Amino acid sequence: MEAYLIQNPAVQAGEELPPLTKPAVTKTQLVKFAGASGDFNPIHTVEEAGQEAGLGGVIAHGMLIMGFAGEALTTWVPRSAIRKFSVRFSAITRPGDEIQVRGELAGREETEEGTLVTIKVQAVDQKGEIKVKGTCEALLPLK
Repeated sequence: MEAYLIQNPAVQAGEELPPLTKPAVTKTQLVKFAGASGDFNPIHTVEEAGQEAGLGGVIAHGMLIMGFAGEALTTWVPRSAIRKFSVRFSAITRPGDEIQVRGELAGREETEEGTLVTIKVQAVDQKGEIKVKGTCEALLPLK
C-alpha cells in the first residue's frame, strides 16, 4: 500500500493524518520487546522490580512506544523518505494501555529534490495522556 501523503498530495499543513491505533500493551509483548531490543531491565518485565523502583509496577519500554510512532510514520510517508525522526518521552505506558498515534502535517515545501514535509506526531493512551511526542522530516520523491 502506498503511503498516505503520496496517495493524497493535496494534504496541506495543519491537516490531521489518519491515526494508527494499537491493541492494548501486554506483558508478553514487553518480554518479546526486551528480547528483540536487548533491554532486559526488569522494570519492564518483573512486577516486583517495578514496585521496588517506585514505578507502581511494570512499565513499557519507551522505545516500544517510539516504535509505534515510527510504524505510523511509515503509513504516512515511505520509509525511504524519512530524513529525521525525533521524540520526547512524556509519560509512562503500562500494560493494558491502548496507544493511538496521531499525526499532523506541520509543513510542506516543494524543492528541486521533491516535497519536503514536516510531521508532528504524538502517541496517546485511551485517556488522552500523551506518552510520546515528536517530529519527522521526510522528502517525498518527485513524481
